[in-house]
Amino acid sequence: MRESLPDPSPSVTARRARELGISVGDLSTGPHNALTDVPGVRVGHTTLVRPPRVHSGVTAIVPDGVGPGSPLPAGVFAGNGYGKLLGTTQLAELGALETPVLLTSTLSAFRVADALVGWVLERPEGATARSLNPVVGECNDGLLSDIRSRPVREEHVRAALDTACGGPVAEGSVGAGTGMTALGFKAGIGSSSRRVPLAGRDVTLGVLVQANFGGTLRVSGRAVTPADVGVATTDPGSPTSAAPEAGSCMVVVATDAPLDARQLTRLARRAVYGLARVGAAYGHGSGDYGLAFGTRPLGTPAGPAVVPDDRLDPLFVAVLDAVEEAVLNSLLTATTTTGPCGHTRHPLPAAPLLALLGREDPGAAGGRSGTRSR
Repeated sequence: MRESLPDPSPSVTARRARELGISVGDLSTGPHNALTDVPGVRVGHTTLVRPPRVHSGVTAIVPDGVGPGSPLPAGVFAGNGYGKLLGTTQLAELGALETPVLLTSTLSAFRVADALVGWVLERPEGATARSLNPVVGECNDGLLSDIRSRPVREEHVRAALDTACGGPVAEGSVGAGTGMTALGFKAGIGSSSRRVPLAGRDVTLGVLVQANFGGTLRVSGRAVTPADVGVATTDPGSPTSAAPEAGSCMVVVATDAPLDARQLTRLARRAVYGLARVGAAYGHGSGDYGLAFGTRPLGTPAGPAVVPDDRLDPLFVAVLDAVEEAVLNSLLTATTTTGPCGHTRHPLPAAPLLALLGREDPGAAGGRSGTRSR
């Protein structure tokens, strides 16, 4: 049992898509192939597991120095607005991110927002603030967790914020991804990054997804159902359980490219489009959101000029590729989970997937190369 533990990895042997020889696009990744490859961006998790009743948590995305007096340029896009993304209207109106971005379970979002406000007001960045716009995204984990218990509390939020760090990002059934399902499989947190040549300089773009949406998975253009890879789901049927597609998908994008808020909104829009590559159905009950922020503070007199719009295509390609790979990572690194009403979801199994795709396992010869780093 894990309760309130910062950044636990659900499986140290699970392999990500690229370690299985499934790469997306031609661009190179950052050193960790994660959101944290963008300089100054940290990620922390608190995971809450009390089987079979609770599989939930919170994930914190913390850009260095962000605060009400030092906002970062940002944009947001709602592909389908069936969600409770807090802070949306001010972020869209002003194009400014004032706080870290937190992800959690739907009915815990409001407690998480209150805890985030308290955390920011206590820090130097919020010492003189009289107004604050907390940004909290959510997905519905009611299929695999007792969502009505609202298990995420202030100490869990603070633990995720205080332990946020750079380096490899724990994925799968961790933090806000603990109770998530997608495309018929157990899912959760996934991340990926790209190095992008842009307007004469190299920049980094990173993505983190909280995957919890319906549809039919597509891998390398091929449809993959749970039955195709020998995975059985258990659905006893319960009127108190959320339907599998009644979730959301939060996609958070960060970049050190010099972009303004309008351009970051364009990037956020394409992040949501990227979900279609892996088979998202964008169902009635799925709130699909993209949020993109830049790490160059607003109003900085020095520094590079904003990239012209007609030079943005490499970033658009990068975000589509990174979102696709991040979702695959969330499915491959998750762990089998059974919820309080008996629903069971399994991760995407590597060996049957490779067999279905007609590919050899790159780790089969000479042991488990590609073992996931912590």
